[in-house]
Amino acid sequence: MTEVTYRLEPDLSADEFIDCLVRSTLAERRPVGNRETIDGMLRNADVIFTARSSEGLLVGVSRAISDFHYCTYLSDLAVDQAFQGQGIGQVLIERTHEAAGRGTMLLLLSAPAAESYYPHIGMTAHRSAWYLPGVT
Repeated sequence: MTEVTYRLEPDLSADEFIDCLVRSTLAERRPVGNRETIDGMLRNADVIFTARSSEGLLVGVSRAISDFHYCTYLSDLAVDQAFQGQGIGQVLIERTHEAAGRGTMLLLLSAPAAESYYPHIGMTAHRSAWYLPGVT
């Protein structure tokens, strides 16, 4: 198992973010071909936590929007497929929630392939989530 370091990284580059999204498969559901949108997603996030291998490779990232008092929306949780199963996602969630404030309710929408992961780490499903898709 590779040593992984975690840190807040508010200036994460779009190139590294996109690369990690691709290696995690989350790129299938993110606008990685639209650089302006990706730049905006990073620039306007409140909490960006990263996981890096000992070689400095970005192997995981969480990106959240928070009011730091009541609600934190964990918009992106991506872990490189080659590093999955090592607890990186759980640590990223914990560190993100800590940075946003443990008093906040942490919310996320799961990728279909990850639905079984979240109950495994103690998260509770909510039966009524609703959304309006963005217009592109």
